[in-house]
Amino acid sequence: MGIKSADASLFQTAVLSAAKNLEAKKEWINELNVFPVPDGDTGTNMTMTIMAAAREVAAIEEPSMGSIAKALSSGSLRGARGNSGVILSQLFRGFTKEIAGEDTITVTVLANAFTRAAETAYKAVMKPKEGTILTVARGMAEKAVELAAETDDIVEFLEKVIEHGDYVLSQTPEMLPVLKQAGVVDSGGQGLMQVMKGGLDGLLGRGIPFDAQVETGGYTGSAAAGREEIDTADIKFGYCTEFIINVEKEYGEKEENSFKGYLESLGDCVVVVSDEDVVKVHVHTNNPGLAIERALTYGSLSRMKIDNMREEHHERLIQNAEKAAAAEREEQKKKEEPRKPYGFIAVSIGEGLGEIFKGIGADYLIEGGQTMNPSTEDMLNAIDKVNADVIYILPNNKNIILAAEQAKSLVEDKKILVVPSKTVPQGIAALINFMPDASPEENMESMTEEMGRIRTGQITYAVRNTTIDGMEIREGNIMGIGDSGMLAVGESVAETTVETIRRMADQDAELISIYYGADVTEDEAETLAEQVRAQFPDCEVELNDGGQPIYYYLLSVE
Repeated sequence: MGIKSADASLFQTAVLSAAKNLEAKKEWINELNVFPVPDGDTGTNMTMTIMAAAREVAAIEEPSMGSIAKALSSGSLRGARGNSGVILSQLFRGFTKEIAGEDTITVTVLANAFTRAAETAYKAVMKPKEGTILTVARGMAEKAVELAAETDDIVEFLEKVIEHGDYVLSQTPEMLPVLKQAGVVDSGGQGLMQVMKGGLDGLLGRGIPFDAQVETGGYTGSAAAGREEIDTADIKFGYCTEFIINVEKEYGEKEENSFKGYLESLGDCVVVVSDEDVVKVHVHTNNPGLAIERALTYGSLSRMKIDNMREEHHERLIQNAEKAAAAEREEQKKKEEPRKPYGFIAVSIGEGLGEIFKGIGADYLIEGGQTMNPSTEDMLNAIDKVNADVIYILPNNKNIILAAEQAKSLVEDKKILVVPSKTVPQGIAALINFMPDASPEENMESMTEEMGRIRTGQITYAVRNTTIDGMEIREGNIMGIGDSGMLAVGESVAETTVETIRRMADQDAELISIYYGADVTEDEAETLAEQVRAQFPDCEVELNDGGQPIYYYLLSVE
């Protein structure tokens, strides 16, 4: 099938198909993470980025090339998550600048758009690294320019561009030793190839049908809205009915099946649990009296409880509306107050870590981190809520820094400074060393310098077999990961943690900080801290409840 040009409607179909193909492959892409940690999120980040754009593209009823270009660029820019998502948004940004003024897309237009996309993405990254999504994008752009002189068939053109992109992707392990060691290709590059293949499928009419729903991959921030808006009309059976039957008459398997069948004819969510002469009953029904009547034929009843779910739901909606209104009033009040000279936004996850950041001066917390990279839009919302002339953002994760920088570029009425903290302990160190009387530039320099003085580590478990930094890792092993790579691998959380600290600490170490996670009890953490104190008698050992998921311990050594 040959296509010489594509109009706006066909381009819209291609974009939506590209988004759905990436979404379908996201878990596979997640598994390409170099480190075998349970938070590989490249596929999720890229999916949420493109789906933010695709929803805007899908909403256009009478598409033009300009309207699609605007929706694709702005939607992906604000929805971008993680480094891979930000780079994908920049690829779209460059691509759409080239096509926005066109009536139709041809091979020549595509070649120019691919070139501009790669150039825009490279400029957005301070220190571009080869062997990544950038390399794959540039390789396809170079091939596109070459092919534009050979064919005017878009299908043939894209098939060959994609074939070359796959080849460049296959070579990424030769460019990045860490990929070769882990036995994987670059995950961001693989994500880009799925976008390309999905787009071609859309042009050919074989793409995955688009719907606006997208899984959040566990993210619970602003993109994962709640479902409190459900109408009470959707509650089919209005009374949650519970009671216990104290059996006084014959009640065997036959009677139980008969009783269950009767309850199911009255409603849903039926649970009947029998234990000798006691039967626990739960049912949602519009006729609780009928359920009770039948139950009385088997014996007396106790612990009866009937709740009107429609009424409870209505009250909950009112409460939520009141809370939202109160929050809005409070937010408006803050906006009307004189601006503070400076404020702080920190990305954090875990109640304990959140309290620590608030305690040392953070004005606003963005819930996120590993597995939950906040979007550029989340950053912009946070910036809007902090009423200050100068705002410092602490990403506390290397995969969030680009999204913060992208948000910074979109803000005009406040001075935004992104402190390049790659871990939570670095963010804590930076904020502690803020000096109120210093200039923003002086503070950026001193905060960056101080967080560079600490070494940080993370303790988690492996989700697959691999070899990294010469260490054999098996699925289920406990890993200690440092600032520059793998530090320890073992079977025991405590032993691996102590070994990781041993690798981090030198003779000048004075303070060891340990933040224990949600999967560690306080007693286990205290026991570990005592082991560390015994191993490092000349160091002060500080233990904190971080509450973070996935990572048993976060560590820092100063």
